[in-house]
Amino acid sequence: MSMDDKQQPNKNIDENFDEDTTKDKYLTFVIDGEDYGIDICNVIEIITVTAITWVPETPPEIKGIINLRGSIVPVIDVRVRFKKEEKPYDEFTCIIVTEYNEYTVGLIVDTVNEVLLIPEEAISSPPNAKLKYQNKFIKNIGKIGDNVQLLLDVDKFLFS
Repeated sequence: MSMDDKQQPNKNIDENFDEDTTKDKYLTFVIDGEDYGIDICNVIEIITVTAITWVPETPPEIKGIINLRGSIVPVIDVRVRFKKEEKPYDEFTCIIVTEYNEYTVGLIVDTVNEVLLIPEEAISSPPNAKLKYQNKFIKNIGKIGDNVQLLLDVDKFLFS
């Protein structure tokens, strides 16, 4: 077989590869029995709770800092940020390491569930206007069958 007889690689195979694989995907987790989600594009990794170094004069929700492969990462207990009762960490407790606007922050959650695909048409705004109440941490509500996922506004959660 000559070089001319060999099949040329199919250049069309990779044409659709540039499709955004994180679009509409959310990492879901539980806080006090409630389901929440965070845009997967903000998630770097999920780790088990490791040694946390307490830092004096920080707000109660900031549990301290961890050393993550040489990087110092502050960690926030989502339960405390949501004004829920604290509970001891167990084998299900995880730290979701997130990145937002060049900041890396760990979020301590009760447990991580799964990555869900929640299409745009299944997402709605919270009913703030009708209730005359603004929830500063919830950006949207995702509907999956009969279940709802409260989708976190990472910017407001971290910086307000």
